[in-house]
Amino acid sequence: MILDRLENLPLGRFQYKLLVVTGLGWLFDAMDTGLIAFVLPVLAREWSLTPAQVGWIGSIGLIGMALGAVLAGMIADRIGRKRVFTITVLLYSISTGLCAVAWSYESLLVFRFLVGFGLGGELPVAATLMSEYAPARLRGRFIVLLESFWGLGWLAAACIAYLLIPVFGWQAAFFIGALPALYVFLLRLHMPESIRYLLAKGRVDEAKAIVRDIERQLHMPERPFLDQLAPHRMQAEQVETPGFSALWAKGMRRRTVMLWLAWFGIVFSYYGIFMWLPSMVYAQGFAIVKTFEYVLIMTVAQLPGYYAAAYLVDVIGRRYTLGLFLLLSGVCSYFFGNAGDVTALLGWGAAMSFFNLGAWGVIYTYTPEQYPTAMRALGSGWAAGFGRIGGMIAPMLVGVMLANAFPMSGIFMMFAAVFVVIAGTVLLLGRESKQQTLEELEQTLGAAESSALRNE
Repeated sequence: MILDRLENLPLGRFQYKLLVVTGLGWLFDAMDTGLIAFVLPVLAREWSLTPAQVGWIGSIGLIGMALGAVLAGMIADRIGRKRVFTITVLLYSISTGLCAVAWSYESLLVFRFLVGFGLGGELPVAATLMSEYAPARLRGRFIVLLESFWGLGWLAAACIAYLLIPVFGWQAAFFIGALPALYVFLLRLHMPESIRYLLAKGRVDEAKAIVRDIERQLHMPERPFLDQLAPHRMQAEQVETPGFSALWAKGMRRRTVMLWLAWFGIVFSYYGIFMWLPSMVYAQGFAIVKTFEYVLIMTVAQLPGYYAAAYLVDVIGRRYTLGLFLLLSGVCSYFFGNAGDVTALLGWGAAMSFFNLGAWGVIYTYTPEQYPTAMRALGSGWAAGFGRIGGMIAPMLVGVMLANAFPMSGIFMMFAAVFVVIAGTVLLLGRESKQQTLEELEQTLGAAESSALRNE
């Protein structure tokens, strides 16, 4: 069987190359997200923007991300993961470059929407593609390592912001953000289409050609495919791409509810905390948050969080690792909001980054595993898209709370409560998926869940 040969490939150059190629896309995404956070204060001063206008520049990108995640996921189940991944990278790269030549506030909003659309579309599709290639025994580790490129992207954004913007202006940051357009050529050369997607579409010969190519890259001896693949070809040709209602069919809705709530809570907390973090803490008298060193500490703390999660997802499992990291994010949020000195502030802030970004790595691992191949990108895209609604609400809500003189301790109590609630949701409704092939996971969907696809 094609999938048996795929799952039994030795770990080597191909898997690591695919991790780097998809990871670079993740890095560029994070770099762009970080750059806009650093550019906004400079842009607001230069263009004399009101706080509401500045808020819309941030929010319009999140609206684009929500729509991009949903639409790209649906399209990827129809035309392929590789093609959609390439298109979205190109879209956000060109749009980022156009931000540098924006001639008005309105034109910048349009370009930021397109940037967000590309970013939102790329992330769930990249995670889906990587999950369909990583071997079952190491799939969780590979997806979390993929997510760790996000931390590297934030580091790149911080360096660009502090080293180049003061010298060359905010336009330089956007021009640098356009460089990933060149990366598309690397994608075309080194990223194969998902074998599972090809089989689901009946394109068996293409799938076999990719497996042979991977085996050559890993210096494995050539061997023929058995003729037993003919029935598989016939079965694959009967698979149709399901639509939105399949996510809510009997047996499927439990995992959809769990993922949507988890995504909403984690995105709500992340954007609510990190978009307002410097302003909130600076208002408490901690001037250190305005320095490069503070940003560096908070960002560097993300990396060991990813690596700890990458180890634990294949040891104690996805559900328990995600639940644990979300719960500890809540604990750290509470103590961070009640920090009384700089040492406590930095310590709890670093711990909060550690667990929060580690949880991000796990949820990107966990989400594609909850759906069968025919609707994997669809389900992942809708979960991520719904989560972006939380990213739109939280910054505005925090702004209202600050305007009404809510203390930082009260605001972070809210985030702590959200983390605890979604941790409980994952532990209560989630199902474990470690050390299983994607086909074994599909079998665990059961007859009721499989009927969701047939009845769509």
